[in-house]
Amino acid sequence: MNQEIYTTKNSYSKLGPNSVSKKQLVLEIKNKSKISCDLKRHLSPRTVGTIMRSIPLEGHAHLMGKNIAYFETNIDSGIERPRKEFKKGDVAFLSSTGSICFFIEDSIPGKTMTPIGKLADNIDELKQLKPGDVFMLYEEAG
Repeated sequence: MNQEIYTTKNSYSKLGPNSVSKKQLVLEIKNKSKISCDLKRHLSPRTVGTIMRSIPLEGHAHLMGKNIAYFETNIDSGIERPRKEFKKGDVAFLSSTGSICFFIEDSIPGKTMTPIGKLADNIDELKQLKPGDVFMLYEEAG
């Protein structure tokens, strides 16, 4: 889905899948499955920028109830554009623990989080998490 945008230098620029506003990543449940993940800068520019500079990330997968899968990072970014309600497939950052959260179902987690993106497919793979699983978040080589 390429779209043209007009830049200030009177030229056209293509917005591809890895444009300035959206970054396509892979969320891998190590040695099990891969889920496409888009981080969207317009949702929370400062937080998404900080996360993108920290990629690749890896951490033990955890569940918060049955609706949220997450992993902790060492990213330190305050709350930005806080929300309390999320839809299935949303990706959010929980600043109090430095965790990146993936919503398996619509949820009101009781914690204010920073929205940062969306999962594109295979969301139900997160329901298969087991103790000891590891998340990896990275850019697809290519």
